[in-house]
Amino acid sequence: MIPRLTTLDRKRWRLVGLLSPITLFLGVFFLAPLSIMLVYAFLEPGLYGGVEWNYYHHNFGRILGWADGEFEEFDLVYLQIFARSFRLALTTVLGALLICFPAAFWVSRLDDRWKTLCLFLITLPFFASLVVRLFAWVIILKPSGFINQTLISMGLIERPFDMLYTEGAVILGMIYIFIPFMFLPLYASLEKLDRSLIEASSDLGASRLKTFLRVTLPLSLPGIIGGSIIVFIPSLGNFIVPDLLGGAKVLMIGNLVEQQFLQARNWPFGSALAMMIMVAVLIFLLIYVSVVTRSETMSEGREF
Repeated sequence: MIPRLTTLDRKRWRLVGLLSPITLFLGVFFLAPLSIMLVYAFLEPGLYGGVEWNYYHHNFGRILGWADGEFEEFDLVYLQIFARSFRLALTTVLGALLICFPAAFWVSRLDDRWKTLCLFLITLPFFASLVVRLFAWVIILKPSGFINQTLISMGLIERPFDMLYTEGAVILGMIYIFIPFMFLPLYASLEKLDRSLIEASSDLGASRLKTFLRVTLPLSLPGIIGGSIIVFIPSLGNFIVPDLLGGAKVLMIGNLVEQQFLQARNWPFGSALAMMIMVAVLIFLLIYVSVVTRSETMSEGREF
């Protein structure tokens, strides 16, 4: 006699069936490669590429300072590249936030039909290739590009500015490609904003600035933090934008990882660099979860 499944058992098996494909996909194409890189990070680099199956912790020593000094040497340049990557990623987050917050707040107050149109325009760049869009910026920023030629023709400058292959060009390019990633979480948070709270603040005599600081900003904090994390993570490991708009002058950690795997053929050191990026990402994700959990707890306490 076949046992009859209870309602709880049916829900449990339905959940297993729904989660199995994505779990299998992530296990094969994310966790397995990540595990291989973690193992490679503690192996000795081969003389002509590849790895030697010997425990070797000096890959991290080249970055953090405990290299043996004979075969591997500690070099401050790696920490400088890490610091530059963090600085450019944080600047990208700040720039995208300053651009997207006013726009998301304005769009959230439009009629539904105009909201749909604006959301479509925000996501429209996804329909074009990233490389094509970045090469468009190369054409705009190069010495013989649109901006320099326009300024020269207007008599404002005598010689073209060096805008391409600079940190400014890299930041501009990353802000440009990550604007949708910042805008959508902000819009989702601001669209749910209770307008009656803003009206109540105005009725109680608060200025617009005070209303923004005491009402709008705290209520939109989950969207701000979520958008910042979503932008910061790919910005930190990005190598396409620095490669096209920064050239050899602006090297980020993503470019260094690419060089170790494809040019230097030092897979263990490249894996160690990638693991350090993963650790940095994990730390920021933990901070995000902690802040969001604390915010929700405080909100529940106020409601109680």
